[in-house]
Amino acid sequence: MLREGLIFLSHSKTAKAVVTKTPLRGLSRRFVPGETVGDLVRAIREANADGLAATGDFLGESVHDEANARLAGDVYLQILGSIEEGKLNANVSVKFTALGQDISERFLADNLGRILDKAQALDNFIRFDMESSEYTQRTLDAFEKLWAEGRRNIGVVLQSYLKRSAGDVARMNELGARVRLCKGAYNEPPTVAFKNKADVDRNFVELMQMLLSNGNYPGIATHDEAMIDATVAFHQKEGIDRSSFEMQMLHGVRRDLQNQLVADGYDVRVYIPFGSHWYPYLMRRLAERPANVLFMAGSVVKESPLGFLWPGRAEGKTR
Repeated sequence: MLREGLIFLSHSKTAKAVVTKTPLRGLSRRFVPGETVGDLVRAIREANADGLAATGDFLGESVHDEANARLAGDVYLQILGSIEEGKLNANVSVKFTALGQDISERFLADNLGRILDKAQALDNFIRFDMESSEYTQRTLDAFEKLWAEGRRNIGVVLQSYLKRSAGDVARMNELGARVRLCKGAYNEPPTVAFKNKADVDRNFVELMQMLLSNGNYPGIATHDEAMIDATVAFHQKEGIDRSSFEMQMLHGVRRDLQNQLVADGYDVRVYIPFGSHWYPYLMRRLAERPANVLFMAGSVVKESPLGFLWPGRAEGKTR
């Protein structure tokens, strides 16, 4: 019922007005800082000032018309130019469906190609976000085609809730490609995804260990303190230098933990989404896993003076 309610709210003009035209917008800005490239640049500057690297994501997905897909490409070119001009410590993350994958693979290749060309000219990096399992193989096929053409300023995202991901991690390690590992947020069928949190977590730890042992500067993307502790314990036990990987977290989520990891000497990158589609994006992300509602609320509470009241947080524990 909660999932259906959130999906309904994502289409509701009344609900959007409540969130976008009241003080609730201030809370949402914690996670999605604004709608323009200028808003993104400001958020990146703030993150850099705190010792955090960043990756920018122009919100949008499932684009089916060429005009809007090209517009998304234009925005990414602007972001790359702004990063270079401002000498910012940042790269970008793109969704293939936002760039026209559902129009045709040829259109996607042309639209994406100009972004990759500019990123290469500016010595920057492009991360290919992973969407639902419907797109997993298509995304990896497109990635491998680009890799075979000599593109090296690209990386992918793999999700620990997918049962296939161990094989995908092994393949990316073999290529020497950069991987962001996350748990995954889409509502997937049990035929392709683990449904039990314990299984998702177990797989996450196994994949993390594969990436730290044999990967190319992987990004370990999680706010789960147990997964972070497992990562720290493994790299210390195996003598893996902390500079050979980075921790990744969402903008505005567990800023206390982000700052603690930086203080402990880890590279940390925050994922910063922006754009006019921020409202449906936020609602859909919450709908995909309704537990994210509690997760977001918990992030705010844990950073507050009352954080010790949040269930499961050990007194005095920093991560």
